Amino acid sequence: MQKISALILRVAQDNPGWGYTRIQGALDNLGHRVSRGTVANVLKRHGIEPSPERSKRTTWSTFLKAHWKVLAAGDFLTAEIWRTRGLVTHYLLFVISLADRVVDLVGITTRPDEAWMLQAGRNLIDAESGAMRGKGYLILDRDRKYTDQFRRLIRDSGTNVIRLPPQSPNLNAYAERFVRSIKSECLNQMIFIGQASLRRAVAEYLAHYHEERNHQGLDNRLIRGAPTSRQGVGTVYRKQRLGGMLNFYCREPMWLASSE
Repeated sequence: MQKISALILRVAQDNPGWGYTRIQGALDNLGHRVSRGTVANVLKRHGIEPSPERSKRTTWSTFLKAHWKVLAAGDFLTAEIWRTRGLVTHYLLFVISLADRVVDLVGITTRPDEAWMLQAGRNLIDAESGAMRGKGYLILDRDRKYTDQFRRLIRDSGTNVIRLPPQSPNLNAYAERFVRSIKSECLNQMIFIGQASLRRAVAEYLAHYHEERNHQGLDNRLIRGAPTSRQGVGTVYRKQRLGGMLNFYCREPMWLASSE
C-alpha cells in the first residue's frame, strides 16, 4: 500500500488539475485498482487539497518551466569608481534571458532616478535592439528604482512585469548568479578610475561570458560559438582578457600551423 500511496501522490503533484476520479483512472491504466475514496484519503492524509484548490496554486518552478523561453530577469549591480572627491557608486542595470543566459547591459549611471529608468525602459523595449525583444515576461525585485512609471512603460509594450515578493533573492537566482560571477571574476579585483574604465571592463567580461566561458547551467557549454577543436588536434594557446584576469584556451588548427 505504501507504493500505491507514493504513486497517488506523484500523479497528484504532477497534475494539479486532476481530480480523484481521474487519478483513479490513471492508476487503473497501470494495473492498480483502487477506489476513489482511497485516492481522496491518501491525498488528505498528506495535506493535498482537491483539484480545484490545488490547480489554483502554480509553483514558481512550474511557472518558470511553462514560460522558460520568453522569460527575462532584470537586476542592478554596483561598482565603485575613484574620482577626485572620493569613491562614487555606479549602478549597472542588466537583463538576463533565462533560457540561454544571454546578458544585456542596459545602462550605467550614478543616479538611477525615474528619468533615467524611463530611458532605460525605452531601450529595453526597442523593437530592433531591445533586450526584451521576443520576451513576454520580465522578472523584477521590489527595488524602488523600478517605479510605477517604469513598470507601466514595460507593460504597455506587451511585456508582463512579475514583481517578486520582498527579500526573495532565490526567486531571481539567475540574475543573482550573474552578479556574483562578474563581481568575483572581474569587478572586485579591479580599481576603476573613471566610468570609461568600468565600461571597458564590463564589455570585456561580457565578451568572455558569452563566447569563452563554459556554463554549468547549459550543460557546461558556451553560450555562443563552439570549441576550436573537438578532436584534440592543434597547439593549445592561452588567450587573455584584462591583463590575464580572464583566461580561456583554444587550439590552433594543424592546417594553419603547417602553412606558416
